[in-house]
Amino acid sequence: MDQRIVEFIAGLRAAGVRVSLAESADAFRAIEHLGIQDRDLFRAAMRTTLVKDATDTPTFERLFPLYFGSGGPPMLDPKKELSSDEMQNLKDALRDLLGDDKRLRQLMRYLLEGQNPTRDEMDRLGNQAGVPLARHPYQQQWLTRRMLRQLGVDDEFKNLMRQLIEKLEAMGMSRETMRRIGQMAMENLERLEEQFEQYVGAQIAQNQQQEPRERQPFRGPDLMQKPFGALSEREIQDLRNQVRRLAARLRSRAALRQRRGKRGTLDAKRTIRANLRHANVPIELKHKRRHLKPKLILICDVSTSVRNVVEFMLRLVYELQDQISSTRSFVFIDDIVDVSAEFSQRRPEVAVQRALADNPPGYYNTNLGFALAHFTKDFLDTVDHRTTVIVLGDGRNNYLNPRLDAFQEIKKRARKMVWLNPENPRLWGSGDSDMLQYQPHCDTVHEVGNLAQLAEAIDRLFG
Repeated sequence: MDQRIVEFIAGLRAAGVRVSLAESADAFRAIEHLGIQDRDLFRAAMRTTLVKDATDTPTFERLFPLYFGSGGPPMLDPKKELSSDEMQNLKDALRDLLGDDKRLRQLMRYLLEGQNPTRDEMDRLGNQAGVPLARHPYQQQWLTRRMLRQLGVDDEFKNLMRQLIEKLEAMGMSRETMRRIGQMAMENLERLEEQFEQYVGAQIAQNQQQEPRERQPFRGPDLMQKPFGALSEREIQDLRNQVRRLAARLRSRAALRQRRGKRGTLDAKRTIRANLRHANVPIELKHKRRHLKPKLILICDVSTSVRNVVEFMLRLVYELQDQISSTRSFVFIDDIVDVSAEFSQRRPEVAVQRALADNPPGYYNTNLGFALAHFTKDFLDTVDHRTTVIVLGDGRNNYLNPRLDAFQEIKKRARKMVWLNPENPRLWGSGDSDMLQYQPHCDTVHEVGNLAQLAEAIDRLFG
């Protein structure tokens, strides 16, 4: 526990809380006197000795559960609840149902065999979910759900449990025993989630220590370099206020390119044909006709992990409408929705908020493959040889069919296929990410983890 307290103090300092050596010593003396059995008393003692400025209390309250969580309760052992014959029937039924599915086999070892995940297993699942890149406590629940999803805790798990009960019933197991098995599985699932949550919290705390943050928040241009996932509500509002000025700069750059390229590049074949009649004297130059204003279709993932990026993307694009031939906007979580009408009737900042409010986020139901298939069925005629299709999303698909056939069908009709991904490229292809499958079919892929990267990607659309 002493080492954990030392780490907690280091975490407070990394978050900008001033803790002196004397205050650290006071904390250890208080704990030595009061003990750690009473969690509320322990928390109060730590807060009293380590926090001298009331403005630092929210930071303390945010970090405390990351360092002093319970560690998660151990799994229930079914061997204590079931007879040897019942346990053997359960193992036989699971073997028949699971086959070679390693993910679900691992999940069932936890839930129905009572095995606790090892540290190596936690690290592997955490790495796939993106835990090493997490720096902020609000990411804890989201990453916990993502770790569970790596194991198949979704509709696939529900279907498996239903099939398991049916199989056990066919084997002659009593209803009471099946009820106990189902109850044990759900209780162990809660325990597994709590273990994962404590693991993620501890890793976030460790990550914060490795990358100390400045006491003062990012400001001005520096704020544009800060990852979207690390922005506070106040910082998001600051960036919202900057979007119009940023759009004005991008508009000026796009207009300058349009003036410079107004006549297009030299067309050698047309020039020769046009001058054959008069022996090239005087020579009349012909230029290729250029469509300098792009025609855009936006397909945006509005699930929780990408939501902030979508807001700024839509704001910037619609602030630049005078430099765009036409724009159609679609959003999706588990299905695709055309939100273009919102932007034709309202100012960009209002339309964006309305579109997001009408399509609230979800955690387990993102289905990019289905959304792409729906687009090809109902909206493919909006794509032609002048269209640049932009997909904004992390490419995560809940282990569902990515529908590369639908993606390729859109690509065949479009002038260009662009993907903007807010995730660090190190995570592409990890866990349920299908990004590496989509990438070869894109003309361009950009990482857009902060507003500066997003603005640069949008600027290139007009190049």
